[in-house]
Amino acid sequence: MRFGILGPLDVRAHDGSPLDPGGPRPRALLTLLLLDAGRTVSAERLIDGLYGENPPAGAANALQSQISRLRKRLDLEIEAGPAGYRLAVDPDGVDLHRFERLAREGRQALTDGDPARARALLREGLGLWRGPAPADLPRLDELRLGAAQDRIEADLALGGGADLIAEVRQLLALHPLSERLYGLLMRALHTAGRSAEALQVYEEARHTLADELGVDPSAELSALHLELLQGQEPRRQHGVPAQLTRFVGRADELTRIDGLLTEARLVTLTGPGGAGKTRLGVEAARSRSDVCYVELAPLTEGARIPYAILTALGAREGLRGSQGSDATERLVAALESRELLLVLDNCEHVINDAAKVAGLLLATCPGLRILATSREGLGITGEVLCPVPPLAAGPAAQLFRDRAAAVRPDFETHDHAPVAAIDGICAALDGLPLAIELAAARLRTLTVEELAERLGDRFRVLSRGDRTKAPRHRTLRAVVEWSWELLDDEERDLACRMTVFAGSGVSGAATLEAVERVCGIPYPEDLLASLTEKSFLEAADGRYRMLETIRAFCAEQLPDDVLTELRDRHAAYFLRLAEEAEPQLRSHGQLPWLARLSAEQGNLDAALRHLIEAAPRDGLRLMAALSWFWRLHGLAGERVPLARELLDAVGPTPPPGLEEEYALCGLNSVMSQAADEDEARLARADLVLATIDRQLRLPFTVVLWTLAVGPERSRDERVRAQVGDDPWGRALLSVGLGFQEQFAGRPAASEALFTEALAGFREAGDRWGMANSLDQLGMFADWRGERTRALELLDEALGHVRELAAPEETADLLCRRGTVLLRSRRYEEATADFTRACELARAAGAPEKMAGAYWGMGDAARLAGDRARAREHYETALETSARSWYSVGQTVHVFLGLGRTALAEGRTEEADDWFRQARILSTGDAPLGLELAVVAEALASRAEELEQAALLLGAASALRGRLIEDDPDVTPLEQRLRRMLAPEVFKKAFELGGTLREAAITGP
Repeated sequence: MRFGILGPLDVRAHDGSPLDPGGPRPRALLTLLLLDAGRTVSAERLIDGLYGENPPAGAANALQSQISRLRKRLDLEIEAGPAGYRLAVDPDGVDLHRFERLAREGRQALTDGDPARARALLREGLGLWRGPAPADLPRLDELRLGAAQDRIEADLALGGGADLIAEVRQLLALHPLSERLYGLLMRALHTAGRSAEALQVYEEARHTLADELGVDPSAELSALHLELLQGQEPRRQHGVPAQLTRFVGRADELTRIDGLLTEARLVTLTGPGGAGKTRLGVEAARSRSDVCYVELAPLTEGARIPYAILTALGAREGLRGSQGSDATERLVAALESRELLLVLDNCEHVINDAAKVAGLLLATCPGLRILATSREGLGITGEVLCPVPPLAAGPAAQLFRDRAAAVRPDFETHDHAPVAAIDGICAALDGLPLAIELAAARLRTLTVEELAERLGDRFRVLSRGDRTKAPRHRTLRAVVEWSWELLDDEERDLACRMTVFAGSGVSGAATLEAVERVCGIPYPEDLLASLTEKSFLEAADGRYRMLETIRAFCAEQLPDDVLTELRDRHAAYFLRLAEEAEPQLRSHGQLPWLARLSAEQGNLDAALRHLIEAAPRDGLRLMAALSWFWRLHGLAGERVPLARELLDAVGPTPPPGLEEEYALCGLNSVMSQAADEDEARLARADLVLATIDRQLRLPFTVVLWTLAVGPERSRDERVRAQVGDDPWGRALLSVGLGFQEQFAGRPAASEALFTEALAGFREAGDRWGMANSLDQLGMFADWRGERTRALELLDEALGHVRELAAPEETADLLCRRGTVLLRSRRYEEATADFTRACELARAAGAPEKMAGAYWGMGDAARLAGDRARAREHYETALETSARSWYSVGQTVHVFLGLGRTALAEGRTEEADDWFRQARILSTGDAPLGLELAVVAEALASRAEELEQAALLLGAASALRGRLIEDDPDVTPLEQRLRRMLAPEVFKKAFELGGTLREAAITGP
């Protein structure tokens, strides 16, 4: 029997059916006995619990009568003795005692440095609670709070952060004096990139503790506060996935793999399906300091392997466009300087492409090691194969016992652990871990002896099957097939239908709502629970997943006509979801909807592939609805092949009413480095967009167009008409007009427009728009010399892009912040920002962003007097810079930095040559206004006459709209000219330069 007292009293028979103990007094008596299950409880304590301080006459006889009735009603074994009464049940069958054990073991695992095991144990324990603790047992609330805090601690250790904030805040609202909760909230905020809020939480804690208790924060909380003040932005952790079950055996294999990885750079674990290659690889990688785990099983084509690795690394395309490299180049850039173990799991179905990618990475990234799992080797020179054998008899039996106890907590006591039968089952299953786990799951309804008998019958039949297949493969299929036959018709039907779902990591991921809508089965909760109990599904975080081996088997049972119908329903459901989500991605609901679409990424891709083939018109709708999500989430480049397939399926002209969607598909089909075919696609998209004179349904089309072709190709009148009265679109229009005013040298007008845009994006709740607006407003504040205000604006922008998990944009803003610090003469702080920006850009595989960071580091070193280091950084920037319209301006600045360095060292001819190259580059076919201003300022430092220098400064001021206040490279020159020239002479030359502008720079 099972008993629950963590909430309303709940008693269950062995078959799971509920039992009624009777009225309030029998229920109270049973609860008192369960609190000390397996131990004697005195009669005095039971009487006191039942009747309070004033028991009736004859209370002892009444208690004896209550005990007798309880025995008979529930068929309980309640032993009577001189010391009292003892309920003879296994304490682990009572949820309270099971919770206490799990909480204790979870805390110990946390102490032992195993947060994954700690989290699994604590989640299981906390999941036993069905309501509040009994009112007279406050210690249980304390235990529950402690376990919750331990579990949050484990989640933080495993890389959690943003997902924990709301939970910790709720607990803190209930326990406002808990210093540990304040510390957990500070750490969660810091990990989520919200360090300023984390510091504010400390101030809240300090005030609350002082007001309520008259004490200061503890030394531990104060130390955490100091760490956050001094610490760096938290880095993402890309380790192996946490496991929910205990790892059994394989000690020798782990030792061997560790030794092989010390000597070889590519180790491949080989073996049949179900042999445990994945789990062994995960455990072997767990102890490594820098690990990236990539599961290849969900990939339908090998060409997507680089994108899968980039995603696992946390590298992504920028919101402002990915400039300069394809996925493989970005991957090499992200890994070439790292010491990393890359785990490539389930390579067999993309073996050729996996081998090519692994070979390229090993050849170009000397610090990289690869641990692969596959049913066959990759076939690369230097590869070391490590076959994964079946589990030995002892570990196999232990695995069986562990998994059996998970489905039947009373397994050991009820079945008396029949050793011979267990050993026979494991031998019949050839020691294959997956087969053992599937078999153990059947113990919910069978005894071990019955299980052994059925397995024997089944394998005798199947041994006469297809002899061309490996015996172990036949065995594994036999277990799945046998498990399948134990399902009833409704369970089989749903299991087959569940195969239509796809997801990253483990195939077949779906929410309850999606199962109901797509599978056409109303109220499927019970069926899903049953399939989960029988190990056909896994349930986690509100989603149901199907192991790939089981999914493949179930898919074979599905008739083609039913599969086609399911795919249609699946695509229709996820089209509706995407169209519902699209406007939310530009609103206050941006973050939760990003998370929801991210969770459904595999399903959305599967729906799009089906629609490309079956219904291209709807495919255009789905791609259009997802386009902004892909851009925000850094996934656009990976979808280029899908966009091209869809364009081919639709044909050369857009379907009526879907012109906007067709144009978006064209924009999505273009790589960052446009080839001739891409130019043709862009031209076709442009022609289609030119025909649209109404308000766009999807105003972000304007952004994607600008990212594809560069800012000089935007068209004001078309944009005005297409934006219409959409609030987000109007804010976006203000951004576009703001940039145009900025390029025209009118900073006041530009700043006003960006201020309008910020207000609009704030009202909408869009972090992308707020970050872009704040970036420019911070720049204008910097130009005016308002450095403190500039840093405030940029720090707010950094908070927004960190919430969007956008490392490239974070790198851009850190570079902007570093520039502000440079002009404040805070060179070390500026270098720290540029260095962090470079790290983020390198991890994202974004060479043009790295170049910008090196340029900033060069400026910092030069201004601090370290000219050798400055030259080194500038030269690295030139080597790293990508070829794109975005990077031309960077190159101009680097040339000027090299020129100023040479000038400071007295090498005037070299300096003049660098300045000349910068001038030529900035005055090309499309003159760069802001860069021209900087060139003019540099040329002024080399002017032969003072008036010529004043003229060039006037040109710079006109191009930018002003000179930058307290610029360390320009302000000293301006002050010297004003001292040495008569005021009217300086004024006349300065104003003349403003009228000449570009001519002042390009002239003789």
